[in-house]
Amino acid sequence: MSQSIKHKENQTNGMFYLEDDNGILSELTYIKKDNNILVIDHTETKKGEEGKGLASKLLDHTVNYAKENNFKIDPLCPFAEVKFDENEEYQKLKA
Repeated sequence: MSQSIKHKENQTNGMFYLEDDNGILSELTYIKKDNNILVIDHTETKKGEEGKGLASKLLDHTVNYAKENNFKIDPLCPFAEVKFDENEEYQKLKA
């Protein structure tokens, strides 16, 4: 199983995801808003894959992507919101 994070993006939306030969294991989707804001609107991990840190890995990757590309993040998704509350480094990027 490959654990490299993949990225799809268009003008308004994007997603980071992990997959194996059977499809997507975990995904994080976002909406690009004006003023360089990424709204994390959804995270999901396939049944049987929960608890392995996949969504956390995607969130960390998204935060790094935001830093590198001068985005702020609005963690709308409940999972992302909790993780932002727990992580002081993430809070620096909160919109």
